[in-house]
Amino acid sequence: MSAVRPLRLGTRGSLLATTQSGWVARRIEEATGRKVELVIVRTMGDQIQDQPLASIGGQGLFTRELDRALLDGEVDLAVHSLKDLPTVLAEGVVLGAVPEREDVRDVLIGPEGNPTTLADLPPGGRLGTGSLRRRALALAFRPDLEVAGIRGNLDTRMSMVERGEYHAIILAAAGVRRLGWTHRIHEHLEPASWLPAPGQGALAVVVREGDAEALKHVRPLDHLPSRAAVTAERSLMHRLEAGCQLPVGAHGLPYGGGMRLRGVVAAPDGGRAVRADATGAQDDPETLGVQVADRLLEMGADSILADVNETVRAGVPDGGAS
Repeated sequence: MSAVRPLRLGTRGSLLATTQSGWVARRIEEATGRKVELVIVRTMGDQIQDQPLASIGGQGLFTRELDRALLDGEVDLAVHSLKDLPTVLAEGVVLGAVPEREDVRDVLIGPEGNPTTLADLPPGGRLGTGSLRRRALALAFRPDLEVAGIRGNLDTRMSMVERGEYHAIILAAAGVRRLGWTHRIHEHLEPASWLPAPGQGALAVVVREGDAEALKHVRPLDHLPSRAAVTAERSLMHRLEAGCQLPVGAHGLPYGGGMRLRGVVAAPDGGRAVRADATGAQDDPETLGVQVADRLLEMGADSILADVNETVRAGVPDGGAS
């Protein structure tokens, strides 16, 4: 009898992506005994490093090529940072599992050995982020800061801080933690006032629709409270017709059989923001997401997003995903 071939797991090639995908591969092997091998796929977001993400296509920049490899049968499954995943998946692709979510927070990284906080940055300090959401929240708190765009992998961005190009940068805590770099965190930005990107801290394991064999091997990784939370957040984003590059924050907090969802839409200059929240059933996260999104729209979120979209189309100097 011939040996069963390993499952082929598609992943981006960055250190963070391969670390995340390696973690998923090990969990599948432990749960099912099936061997998993990583297959590196370069995405458009990886190839174009000198332009803000919001100006080169928005949603799908880190997922399209992986979806193509999956649909073409080159890989059996793929792992994404869930916040990069479009709210409508490519035809023929399904979300097989959402493993238990990591830390959802953003964190401030400054020069090693010189702890700092957002409040303590010098007047006019240079803060690096490629995210319009982070830009908006930072300027709402510190309008004097120079918030400058930044691209590259996490280690590249940290080296820019060490070289003095930025006084500090903002990153997702989950990525920093997964790479074992928690000692570099100077401040955690708490979700009570600083909402994360929808899906931040979670991973998405996608498979081909109808591929029962792959689905069987990834299902043991699915964590239902995490899936419910990110589903509510993505439902909010979909209702707002907002891509992952726009200044939208959301955080679902499961408890018992219920969930609280908070959302924010903010102008990138920090001058205006609308916030809303609601509670609902954990087994109906889509409805909760729509409810909070509708409240945001009633408060003027549509006009903020329209202004942002117009600016992006005209060519925004800073922006993009983290």
